[in-house]
Amino acid sequence: MPSTALSLQEYLEALPEDRKKAMNALREVLRANLPQGFVEEMSYGMIGYVVPHSLYPAGYHCNPSLPLPFLSIAWQKNFMAVYHMGLYADPELLHWFTTEYPKHSTAKLDMGKSCMRFKKTDQIPLALLGELAAKVTPQQWITRYENQYRK
Repeated sequence: MPSTALSLQEYLEALPEDRKKAMNALREVLRANLPQGFVEEMSYGMIGYVVPHSLYPAGYHCNPSLPLPFLSIAWQKNFMAVYHMGLYADPELLHWFTTEYPKHSTAKLDMGKSCMRFKKTDQIPLALLGELAAKVTPQQWITRYENQYRK
């Protein structure tokens, strides 16, 4: 269920302490590794990393007033979710990630199309998620998005 928080601070303050620590660790890794140009903001009730209108004025085709979403992180009831649209859009990136995952975690990969779910905070493969974050620039994401989704 998405948060109703309007700011990152409000979202983080609402988390239980153990989740706050894990969320901040993941945010640090993402911010250190995401290529320049992505912006961190509240997006769809989650912490999102988006391509801002200053880089992609067209915005998201579902709602052009919103920036182009790329990656989001959130705590759901029983797990931390990481949504990486690049995994959904790029089969090679997905293959790389699923091949690398067992090298970084003993937990079974719990994954949907773009959503990875981590039930235990000590099983979040921070280094791998940092590597994943670094693999797609905003311009690469815009190009893939326009080729696959924008009509």
